[in-house]
Amino acid sequence: MADVTTQNIRNVAFVGHGATGKTTLADLLLFKTGVASRAGSVDDGSSLLDTDDEEKDRNSSISSTVIQFEHGGKTVQLIDTPGFPDFSGQMVGALAAVETAVVVISAGAGIEVNTRRAFNAAGDAGVGRMILVNKCDMDNVQFSELIAEIQDVFGHRCVPLNVPVGTGSGFSGVIGTLEVPDDVPDGVELDPAEVNQALMDAIVEADEELMERFLEGETLSQDELSSGIKTAIAAGTLIPILCSSSKTDVGVDELLEALGGCCLAPGDVSRTVSVDGEDVEVETGSDRLVAQVFKTRIDPFVSKMSFIRVFSGTLKKDSSVQVPRIGKPVKIGQLLSVNGAEQDNVDQAVAGRIVALVKMEDLKVSDTLASATGVELAAIQFPQPMVGLAVEPKSQADQTKISGALQKIEDEDSTFQVHRQSQTKEMVMMGMSELHLQVIENRMSSRDKVEVVTRAPKIPYRETVSGSSEGSYRHKKQTGGAGQFAEVHFKVQSLTQDFGEPEEFFIKANFENLRSFNYDDDLNYCFIDRVTGGSVPNNFIPAVEKGIRERMEQGVIAGYQVQDCTCELFFGKDHPVDSNETAFKTAANRCFREVFQQANPVLLEPIVKLEITVPDSHLGDVTSDLNTRRGRMEGMDNAGGGFQVLKANVPLSEVTTYSRSLSSMTGGQGSYTYEFSHYEPVPPQEQSKIVAASKRSDDDDE
Repeated sequence: MADVTTQNIRNVAFVGHGATGKTTLADLLLFKTGVASRAGSVDDGSSLLDTDDEEKDRNSSISSTVIQFEHGGKTVQLIDTPGFPDFSGQMVGALAAVETAVVVISAGAGIEVNTRRAFNAAGDAGVGRMILVNKCDMDNVQFSELIAEIQDVFGHRCVPLNVPVGTGSGFSGVIGTLEVPDDVPDGVELDPAEVNQALMDAIVEADEELMERFLEGETLSQDELSSGIKTAIAAGTLIPILCSSSKTDVGVDELLEALGGCCLAPGDVSRTVSVDGEDVEVETGSDRLVAQVFKTRIDPFVSKMSFIRVFSGTLKKDSSVQVPRIGKPVKIGQLLSVNGAEQDNVDQAVAGRIVALVKMEDLKVSDTLASATGVELAAIQFPQPMVGLAVEPKSQADQTKISGALQKIEDEDSTFQVHRQSQTKEMVMMGMSELHLQVIENRMSSRDKVEVVTRAPKIPYRETVSGSSEGSYRHKKQTGGAGQFAEVHFKVQSLTQDFGEPEEFFIKANFENLRSFNYDDDLNYCFIDRVTGGSVPNNFIPAVEKGIRERMEQGVIAGYQVQDCTCELFFGKDHPVDSNETAFKTAANRCFREVFQQANPVLLEPIVKLEITVPDSHLGDVTSDLNTRRGRMEGMDNAGGGFQVLKANVPLSEVTTYSRSLSSMTGGQGSYTYEFSHYEPVPPQEQSKIVAASKRSDDDDE
């Protein structure tokens, strides 16, 4: 490819729902511009973009792919993204690297679940938007009704830049609405002249000078209008609609012209960078390097590939750059120009270019590469994964490889997370959906040769008491030599949040003979030492605390962490020979267990703040379902476009499989997020079930 200049670059992302033909279109564009000798096909596995075995098996994309071609003096760098919400992180990363998003819609299916999400995500990213109505050759296409639906959902700023001549098998061409021909053929559903008026209004709205001249009746030149289209797209007053069929190659040439002529150039979208804590707009023409990692791919042959978008300055091979997260300079090695599965070495990348770095193990998605210290782009905001599975290696051989395999996937997929639950002792992997996690399992098996076993993760319940109780325990053990002896007396009681700060609690509690206390803010727990007369020697007090802590971690009634209580040590006994730290730790552990069980023990469950985006038509179904899940409605907001956002507090145990249920209730249109809120007592009938299940589990382990 010839030398690329910033002014001639056009960065574009194909986004939208699955099965709209995005990848097929990208394959066709490579062929039509002479990059490929044939048009690849997703259906027969010959696509030049979907090269992963999993993608070939599914006949759909699961990761984004960068391609590039030249047309009309422009270098188009196009990122094809997956169309299913399960892999939306790939779309979000792509939108951070481009100036224009083309939302692809199937003419036969219309606006689908991920159409809305892709359209809104592009808006949130601040990039220009275009809409491509593909598959106009499908049967029963009602184009005028589809345009009305698009304008109803996304607004009247969506205006056709061309309209189809015929639909279905009769789809034979497109007619432009910017330059309306004198002779319009039969079979055009929308009158191009009428559309032209709406198009002109949208164009001049973004430019006061053009609007004034237009309103005065002056005829605007085609160059002014073409330039005005880009200005209007950047301002958001125009979202052009184009028509095509990737199967019959109708309207694709016009799409190519639009990609070069209408899509925004580097610098047309404002981006800010933090410079020593202050936000400064990135200047594309600046010599100062600012670039960002927007995607990582672990290639079995090339190793780790970090995809970089350069926003200003020039990235050169063998140079040294600053990476704020790492806090030290990083040496740039090999630079690759990527086109699908093909890579070529390049010496440098100017502003606007998308390139890849190989074997840069320290780089992560969202990292900034800069020529100066204190310069950092905002992190890319990826969707939070909501679906979890506990995972463990299938065999001892897999044990040694599982951590590395999971780390690779975390590096290349920002919507995948792995964490170890300290309380349940489980390794839990979080993803966007069950399908997402299934694909990850398959990838570990095929790429890393790691087999795993998965199951629903345990709920991290907690234990506390609702009353108070006193008791003692004597630990006495005699062996052939020195024995063990320790006696402790405890009072355990509830510690509610009503007392406020710990100091305020102790003022109100008015403890007698208070010597010291240790408060744990995370667990809202306090150990209180009010021993008198040295009945428990000072050197054994830490052992008493340790014994209590061990029992709290082990749990008492169901094996879950204890919180929200106090434990007062007020008396004890020791032996001059047989008492030691081990004896007092053991006595404290067992005393706490016995006294805790007499203080009205209660099981606590995690409550999450749940936000559900749901179509108006399914609002009743979702709210009724929340009631069956013990949810409490907290409010509702209008999300626009026929959607509502429900806010509710719901037990975590009731939402572990919510993704599947919500999809079923809303036909796949609903989405949700949640975050931890607080712990609440489990209803008595539910507590009995959980405690019984815990005892059965303990019996099975034995």
